[in-house]
Amino acid sequence: MITGPQCGAARVLVEITVGRLASRSGVDRRIIEKFEQKLDEPSPEIVMTLKKTLEDLGAVFIEENGGGAGVRLKFTRADAKQISRMENEGGNWASNAVP
Repeated sequence: MITGPQCGAARVLVEITVGRLASRSGVDRRIIEKFEQKLDEPSPEIVMTLKKTLEDLGAVFIEENGGGAGVRLKFTRADAKQISRMENEGGNWASNAVP
């Protein structure tokens, strides 16, 4: 299950308006707005529909793990390939410790 603020954050990350999310998910825009503003809690079915729609658009929801629930973008195949290439470039080793 996701929270309203997670829904709003995911929507911003995938660059979609409330109206567009409403259109793609079939959920009334007022329900989405109230959910994101923590004014109302829609049914679990509606929340799962919003979550699935946002995941299809590239959002990844992070469950509560002691550091707080969150959301991030999926890596594209090109992003993953570039990260892999950079990680295998070698070079001088340095500590990750910050003074």
